[in-house]
Amino acid sequence: MNTDAKNSRRDFVKTSAVLTSGAMAMPLLSKTNFFSGAEDTIKVALVGCGGRGTGAAMQACLAKQNVKLVAMADAFRDRIDSCYQELTSDNADETKKASIRNRIDVPEERKYVGFDGYKKAMAHADVVILTTPPGFRPIHFEEAVKQGKQVFMEKPVATDPAGIKRVLAAAEIAKQKKLNVVVGLQRHYQNSYRELYAKKEMIGDITSAQVWWNNDGVWVNPRKEGQTEMEYQMRNWYYFNWLCGDHIVEQHIHNIDVMNWFKGGYPVRAQGMGGRQVRKGKEFGEIFDHHYVEFQYEDGSVLNSQCRHIPGTMSKVDELLIGTKGKIFCGAAQIKDNRGKVLHQFDRKNENNPYQTEHDELFAAIAKGEYKFADAENGAKSTMTAIMGRMATYSGQVLYWDKVLNSGIDIMPKEFAWNAMPPVLPGVDGNYPIAVPGKTKYI
Repeated sequence: MNTDAKNSRRDFVKTSAVLTSGAMAMPLLSKTNFFSGAEDTIKVALVGCGGRGTGAAMQACLAKQNVKLVAMADAFRDRIDSCYQELTSDNADETKKASIRNRIDVPEERKYVGFDGYKKAMAHADVVILTTPPGFRPIHFEEAVKQGKQVFMEKPVATDPAGIKRVLAAAEIAKQKKLNVVVGLQRHYQNSYRELYAKKEMIGDITSAQVWWNNDGVWVNPRKEGQTEMEYQMRNWYYFNWLCGDHIVEQHIHNIDVMNWFKGGYPVRAQGMGGRQVRKGKEFGEIFDHHYVEFQYEDGSVLNSQCRHIPGTMSKVDELLIGTKGKIFCGAAQIKDNRGKVLHQFDRKNENNPYQTEHDELFAAIAKGEYKFADAENGAKSTMTAIMGRMATYSGQVLYWDKVLNSGIDIMPKEFAWNAMPPVLPGVDGNYPIAVPGKTKYI
């Protein structure tokens, strides 16, 4: 249900969270025992059937292994129907679509609608794809691990500190069970970023970075007559923190994660500013339209982070890493010394589609019976970085990693039902309460 394009996520972004220590062998299992059903068939369940889910299912079905989509789940029936139609319909690339169609085996009885359908869909599969709005990710990831499934899950992996704790706990169990987990921070799977990471020593110690996700913004789904408040917020999920986390979490996590990855750690504190300068209407829920955060790491290095959803302003989605000996220009895939001399330039002829590579590498490992991917911990901690940034801009406070992570702050509903009340409700004027820096407090 993300706003990313179906066959490639927003802005063809980038790169790798493959375990640097290399693949660890899984317990030796015959394929007839490891996979359910036919000897070499890898069965997949899709949980979350919006645009991103449709794209991820396509990418899974384009892997070289014998992958079959066998179950689908979504809170909304129309999302399942539109996803299924897209996966089985014709388009201009008939060869590719025919390949996908032949791998769709989802009869009516394996299409599950409602808040609890995910459990039933997972039971049919070896691998689950988790692509609902991110607020549901901790719940769904826990269940996938409980059922012993391999996982591809989209970023971000939670929207509050309590959710992050749940994901981290499930990630440890996934490691114990040797379950592969790939998170859709796709820069980790892009050739140019992998090469820059391999050569990062050329710039010495990283002392600071600047990262950007500035563009016009995304879709709005208007309220329709007869919708309950829960349904309206679910349909317009991007604008409610329990579902989305704000755009600093939902989108800007990509750029923030690059610094964490190249730095090899996570910030210990954050402070920042933000607000609603242009996007003020009730249809925009409770989120800000701009954020600026200064993150500080344990060694004193600083990440300056900015993201903005304001039409007519400068658009930029990129990362710049600054070291003692030079700079890495991620968008240009280039490394320069401090005098501006080019030290390395990635050859664009060697670029790949990282959205496809995520699935290619995951399914190749599963088919070989290898335990190779454990992305969940980094996915959780980079998500936590973005959540801490949101809380810093909302409050104007200086926030510290350990206190925020262990705060127990939980913004999820207490009940998932169409007539249940979401955690944030509109006032009599239809407007939702908005955070006010200096007044909003967290810790």
